Amino acid sequence: MTQEDGLSIVKPEESELLVVTGMSGAGRSTAANALEDHGWYVVENLPPLMLGTLTELVSRMPQSIPKLAVVIDVRSKELFRDIQEALRNLRAAGVAYRVLFLDADDATLVRRFEQGRRPHPLQGDGSILDGIASEREVLAELRDSSDVVVDTSKLNVHALATTVTELFTESGPIVLRLNVMSFGFKYGLPVDANYVADVRFIPNPHWVPQLRPHTGLDENVRDYVLQAKGTAEFLDRYVEALEPVIDGYRRENKHYATIAVGCTGGKHRSVAVTEELAKRLAQLPRVTVSSHHRDLGRE
Repeated sequence: MTQEDGLSIVKPEESELLVVTGMSGAGRSTAANALEDHGWYVVENLPPLMLGTLTELVSRMPQSIPKLAVVIDVRSKELFRDIQEALRNLRAAGVAYRVLFLDADDATLVRRFEQGRRPHPLQGDGSILDGIASEREVLAELRDSSDVVVDTSKLNVHALATTVTELFTESGPIVLRLNVMSFGFKYGLPVDANYVADVRFIPNPHWVPQLRPHTGLDENVRDYVLQAKGTAEFLDRYVEALEPVIDGYRRENKHYATIAVGCTGGKHRSVAVTEELAKRLAQLPRVTVSSHHRDLGRE
């Protein structure tokens, strides 16, 4: 069953093999990157005649490569005949597969080629439109027989990646992976942080003799930090402020983000707050959270 009205596409059953093809400029590379981000083993620019050989090799190690996506560029009649033969052979061998065909209207494809300042691979001495017309003629039959056709005319790279994710991953919508990191300001800011929170407003356990040898992972220090005036309010409001950010990251197809929490030495306050912040963020939908403590043990 084929549908092509943008995001209104019926999610197909999961396949062991996905063949990604379509018009030049319609987003094959973006689709490949999205699949790779979600655990697919992606092979790009594979000659069609090698499809059967690759599938046979993968079938011998299904646990190592459970999901294979092959991106095939079919821009000539010879290559079209090759892929049709390769697909017939797969079907005859009982190999389950799906074909994803990416398309876009002529005006959109022309604009994309012009923005990229590159010619269409089939235009020769003609115009970009001439190349597009030639490619459409070659691919017409393959497009009609594809399992899923996605029209990318109105999709930017983020929206296309999200569409591919929803179609071909078990988890569906993007699951954002958050890394919550504690650090000490005296050792420098973490260069990979998307957001940095400064918790040096909390009283420092360093100046409490019985707490100084311990860390924010210890119960007595954790209680001291989390029960300090202003800590609970800060955590409530910080999580609330991050919720629209997380939703925006997901819409923009961002998969990873790091939230850094800093105190002076990265031993007490930032460690305790990081653990509590990670616990709260993990309660949000479609979020996985990990925590680590960059500077713990440096003192």
